[in-house]
Amino acid sequence: MDTETLLSRISEGFKELNVGSKYKDEAIKNIKEWLDGERFVGYKPQMISMIENKKWDLLLDSFYQIIPFGTGGRRGLVGIGPNRINTITIESSAQGHSQYLLTKYGEDAKSRGVVIAYDVRQFLKKGVYNDDIPNPIMGLSCKDLAKTAAGVYAGNGITTYLFNDFTTTPELSFSVRELRAVAGDMISASHNPPEFNGKKVVDETGGQLIPPLDEMLVKIVVEQVTEIKEISFEEGLAQGLIKYVPVSMHEQYILACCQIAINPDNRGVKVLFSPFHGTAYTSVYPVLQRLGFDVVLDEASGKPDPKFSSIVFNIPNPEVIEAYRYLMPNADKLNSDIIITADPDGDRIGVMSKEKDGWKFFNGNEIFVMSVCYMLEEYKKKGVLTSDNLVVKTLVTSNILEIIAKDYGVKIISDLLVGIKYIAEEMNRLGKAGKINDFLAGGEESHGMVAGNYIRDKDTCDPAILISELASREKLSGRTLGDYLNSVYTKYGYFRNYLTELRLPGAEGMENMAKIQSNLRENMPASIGEFMVSGVKDYWNGEPFSSETDKVSRNVLVLSFVPDDRTQSIIATIRPSGTEPKTKIYFEIGRKPLGEGATIDQEKMEVEEILQRLEKDLIKYLYKILGIEFPDRGFLLFWQMPVTEKMRYFEIESQIIALKDLPNEEERKVELAKLLEFLGADPIDKVDRAFKAEYHQSIKEYLSIS
Repeated sequence: MDTETLLSRISEGFKELNVGSKYKDEAIKNIKEWLDGERFVGYKPQMISMIENKKWDLLLDSFYQIIPFGTGGRRGLVGIGPNRINTITIESSAQGHSQYLLTKYGEDAKSRGVVIAYDVRQFLKKGVYNDDIPNPIMGLSCKDLAKTAAGVYAGNGITTYLFNDFTTTPELSFSVRELRAVAGDMISASHNPPEFNGKKVVDETGGQLIPPLDEMLVKIVVEQVTEIKEISFEEGLAQGLIKYVPVSMHEQYILACCQIAINPDNRGVKVLFSPFHGTAYTSVYPVLQRLGFDVVLDEASGKPDPKFSSIVFNIPNPEVIEAYRYLMPNADKLNSDIIITADPDGDRIGVMSKEKDGWKFFNGNEIFVMSVCYMLEEYKKKGVLTSDNLVVKTLVTSNILEIIAKDYGVKIISDLLVGIKYIAEEMNRLGKAGKINDFLAGGEESHGMVAGNYIRDKDTCDPAILISELASREKLSGRTLGDYLNSVYTKYGYFRNYLTELRLPGAEGMENMAKIQSNLRENMPASIGEFMVSGVKDYWNGEPFSSETDKVSRNVLVLSFVPDDRTQSIIATIRPSGTEPKTKIYFEIGRKPLGEGATIDQEKMEVEEILQRLEKDLIKYLYKILGIEFPDRGFLLFWQMPVTEKMRYFEIESQIIALKDLPNEEERKVELAKLLEFLGADPIDKVDRAFKAEYHQSIKEYLSIS
């Protein structure tokens, strides 16, 4: 079929989709370019197959936009089209970035160069495209994309330094600074499932671009890239335009990380460490070893694996408690005191502690609070803490830190926009003013932290060192991390922070994310359920936007609710993610310090009950904005499931029930697998709590399958 016939079929197919015409028109324009363009010829057979198989949703979502640049860079599903990660989008990004660098730095860009690092990802997912015909993205790895980008930078005359093996994001930041490069690229999708990939850009300081510089880069990529200048990787090596990062750089990085350690006497804790099959086996593990900790690398998840095979749901995210399921038995076997994890690119941390009643999971706020408190306590004991010392956090990171900073007489910047890049920018300001040594730590609720002055990104190594020292110190007194955190809450008040999200994929999801924000701005109710709204802070108000990316970053609404007598504050912050198709909702309930006769356990129970009521009221309200009546049992589904999948589960639940009538167990298994296939890895685990709440048995028990 010729292009016009194919486009006509697509136009007819798109009529079935409930999405605005502007998205459809843009998708058709981009599809035409890919069908006709010489650069895209290798993708054409798969595109024709998508049309023949009427994959209209996939076509629309893959082509309706060019992947946007968000708070952490550009990332998304690997696939075919401009809204997917592939060699085409990486080439365009690298070409646009080259033009940006040559404009900003001139000949300096060519000599100083760009550093490229990459993690373990590789696209291996079957069933998305036609597996019976050639597919240029099957088997596509981070290393492939890194070499692709290197060829483009070299084609523009820019010297490129490539790591010769898997490397963490913080080591990239460190190397950019040490090599005095003008920029760096991290090929990774951080903590996302295995079918994702991406390209994060850092500037000459080793930090991510902030508005309006990120918008300048995006505009060049989208509007000014007319040709791709590239040479082969081999040719780049031969010409000396592509070089490998010196091996000695890794040792320098490890030594820099070790400088974060405070007290060499605190080394008595036993640590099980998991890099979640990613790169941090090259950083956290050797750093803790070098410092003298008894640390064991988890046997199953310690090896690089692009499928993240041993992780529940195959989601290597330290924020997801289910990801620790197979680590706890190993930690028990080794008699470990704590478990430390990292995401695949080694910049986020996860922590669990062996408590009297079993393993306790700590969220990102709790990890940062403990790390900061430990630093303040130890530096005060050493007599080096001053009133000029500074803690920095984002607006969605626990506000208990304001109270703690005041108590220790140190400064705090507490309301930065979401993203480690804003913390890095504050570090740069301190550096320019000659005050970087005043900086203690910066952190965000999403399990990220930075300390010292060796990078401008978050690093799992920093909190891993501090938490291991703290756990060692507490162990000497017969206490655990849980005991320590309770003592902090007892003194300053219990602060409960909780994150959930509405995953809204595709073009329709983008519309729905915008619909939520605009509806709240225009129709903010006096109350949401039983909770009276006492105030709203809209970050779109105030200074004019410096760029469209600034507008995206400031698309934040903070709702305050009337607290009761025992509560200091009740806050819900709502913002669309800058890098993923979801609206994030951050809850915080802050209590007053414990009163006479009150216990921390009682306090936690009361706050949890308030939180559950608030979450239900607010989330249901947001769903109603989208015209969705969300059932109470929906809150028992895995929290990271997309909205469409949550609603689809309830649609097919009756079909699951009907499987009980099938006489053959194997047949019940096969049919159940077909029904739940849309949920991906470990599908029963994602829905079983909701099923059990209604039918008082697990799905397997109900269907009598092993």
